[in-house]
Amino acid sequence: MSSPAPASPASSAPTRSLSLGVIFLTLYIDLIGFSIIFPLGPDLLAHYLKVDGNSGLMRSILEHLGTFAHAIGRDDAYTAVLFGGVISSVFSVLQFIFAPFWGSLSDRNGRRTILVRTVAGTALGYLLWAVSGSFWMFLVSRVVSGAFSGNLSVATAAVADVTTRQERSKAMGIIGAAFGLGLTTGPVIGMLAARWNPLEHHPSLARFGINPFSFPALLSFGMCLVNLVWIRARFKETLSVEARQGAIEPRLRNPIRAILSLDNPSVRQANIVAFLFSVAFVAMESSVTFLAADRFHYGAIGNGKLLGFLGVCSILTQGLIVRVMLKRIVETTVLKLGLVCAAIGLLLVGLAPLSWMLYLGLAFLAMGSGLVNPSTSGLISLYSSAAEQGRVLGIFRSLGSLARAITPIGAGIIYFTCGSATVFVAGSVVSLASLALSATLPKPIK
Repeated sequence: MSSPAPASPASSAPTRSLSLGVIFLTLYIDLIGFSIIFPLGPDLLAHYLKVDGNSGLMRSILEHLGTFAHAIGRDDAYTAVLFGGVISSVFSVLQFIFAPFWGSLSDRNGRRTILVRTVAGTALGYLLWAVSGSFWMFLVSRVVSGAFSGNLSVATAAVADVTTRQERSKAMGIIGAAFGLGLTTGPVIGMLAARWNPLEHHPSLARFGINPFSFPALLSFGMCLVNLVWIRARFKETLSVEARQGAIEPRLRNPIRAILSLDNPSVRQANIVAFLFSVAFVAMESSVTFLAADRFHYGAIGNGKLLGFLGVCSILTQGLIVRVMLKRIVETTVLKLGLVCAAIGLLLVGLAPLSWMLYLGLAFLAMGSGLVNPSTSGLISLYSSAAEQGRVLGIFRSLGSLARAITPIGAGIIYFTCGSATVFVAGSVVSLASLALSATLPKPIK
């Protein structure tokens, strides 16, 4: 195995006027707006079924999904589950395609410029959602938001710009903490905002595309505007002119080809490890509420508490525990510990006969995720040069989006055809496969 490519020394980096706190708040605001839509899925489906379910694009999609559901022995209720998975996959597929492009573009043009562009494009997507009186317009809004969703990869590259090699992986924990906190806060705001339907007070607004979810959409739009102001006021450019001149010409390309064309085998291997773990973790995310409902009779409140517990554990792990561990333990060891925790957690959740075991399994999973994500992003950054941080971290985020695009539907099919335990046992096996692959990752040069 070839040795990892060292990044440029810290002394060649620009003056580090940007604090990690600025990056944290940038991501936190962005992820609140992004996740406001999460709890609205069933209600969105019911609304657009009523509006467009008997004609056009939505009818065509539902007919094909219904045929597939019946082919695997499921009823029409599963068609709705598949439909929700397809809509989520549209956004994730576009993230998969565009994240490496925005990352490469930030290597060439600078982080601040690309963040402004992606946040502005995301704001346009939310504005279209606010006036989505029809399903096709809602789909367009998701396409626009997905295509401009490069913020996470660019902000992750900015963390690499402003940290030394010794502190790189510890600082990556701030990305996970912002992610966990944003994804915990956003759904709560979305759930509360959805209670106010503007059409109940002003039904005439329907002719302008205003819909029952326009208020949550406008809140997301407002979060983007706040983020734009924040970035322009506080986000100073982190990438030196010298590093930008060394970047490759950015272009939109097949992400799989971009991964395979990576020169450094250590970067490719770390990306595959991260992808396999993402498949296992996303399978859990998309299935755990069904398991809790079927096995322990949890309703919306019970599942809300369950996911809230997972979010809090993730924030504590990525914001505190992993930073302490990485001061004393090398990234490759932290990664392996995280994969072991994840494998144990998936087994506990899948086989749990009692609800407290379900919570214990999720605690192990949160610990696993909190150790794996910062260590893999840190390793990928440390294996790469300063001129390609945006590109390689964009590929890393792109693979995470691919997992989110393909796994929920696959996990749903396994869940409803083979049983709940099968999904989680299979996820544990995938985590162990990732662990085996991580065994030969080289220690990073610091």
